[in-house]
Amino acid sequence: MKFFPLLMVAALAATVPAMAEEVTLYSARIESLIKPLLDAYTKETGVQVRFVTDKEGPLMERLKAEGANTPADILLTVDAGNLWQAQQLGLLKPIKSTVLEANVPAHLRDPQGEWFGLSVRARTMFYNTEQVKPSQLSTYEDLADPKWKGKLCLRTSKKVYNQSLVGTMIARLGEPKTEQIVRGWVANLATDPFADDTMMLKAIAAGQCDVGIANTYYFGRLIDKNAKLPLAVFWPNQKTNGVHVNISGAGVTRYAKNEKGAIKLLEWLSSEKAQNLYADVNMEYPVNPKVKPDPKVAAWGDFKHDYINVAKAGELQTTAVKLMDRAGYR
Repeated sequence: MKFFPLLMVAALAATVPAMAEEVTLYSARIESLIKPLLDAYTKETGVQVRFVTDKEGPLMERLKAEGANTPADILLTVDAGNLWQAQQLGLLKPIKSTVLEANVPAHLRDPQGEWFGLSVRARTMFYNTEQVKPSQLSTYEDLADPKWKGKLCLRTSKKVYNQSLVGTMIARLGEPKTEQIVRGWVANLATDPFADDTMMLKAIAAGQCDVGIANTYYFGRLIDKNAKLPLAVFWPNQKTNGVHVNISGAGVTRYAKNEKGAIKLLEWLSSEKAQNLYADVNMEYPVNPKVKPDPKVAAWGDFKHDYINVAKAGELQTTAVKLMDRAGYR
């Protein structure tokens, strides 16, 4: 009789379903952009994905403060510069995945395997179609030419997107040459730098300036609302190194409780099925080369992009910030 309670416990345990697997994600991407993907993953696999959204800075500070007690298995954010910072802070861990290595081109992931691109964003040139002909445009460097004096608009240098652009220019052209170019940009500004890409693109469309530099998805969102805007995309540097690209991406956190589950989720996000969802929702380009962009995005035309490893954007971030400050680019 003394074994009866133990037998009862065992029998009851056998009838209780195992708890569903769970992965926790800290995301700097807003909920509306990431939730449809995570819901699709849960529907397909049964794995529950808990997520916390905030800006990249607070999320990294939170990971630092939580240390080994963090519930986060994955950190997802935008721009290789942010992922590189997280890596330098010791917030990520190197992983090995043949699936991720097959789905994500080498220049769009960390050489040490601590983070991987999940979508591609091009930071390219845009122009007012009533003021500029495409034949007048050529390269990022050419925007420093005096012919553009009073005609250029830029977003603030405080945004990581421009820091990454200048960082990769330093890697390509060297610091002295890049500083000369940035000084030329500043001299050609039509007005003070804008707080965001959308405001800057609206200024170009309104004729406040003729040309500027922005991420393509901001353009996509604008023309979705008003297709008649006198605004068009231009792909610069097609005869040299190509258009500057960056990523949104993710890595497994250093103290992940469910490392295997985190890797499986990242692998799924890089798969052909998920890439169609991911890139289409965000109006970005798929990181997986087997996947075609959304027709709206594809309509902007094909372009050659820069194949320098995006990690350089992070490695040269501090140098880029100092350079822009010296050049008077605020």
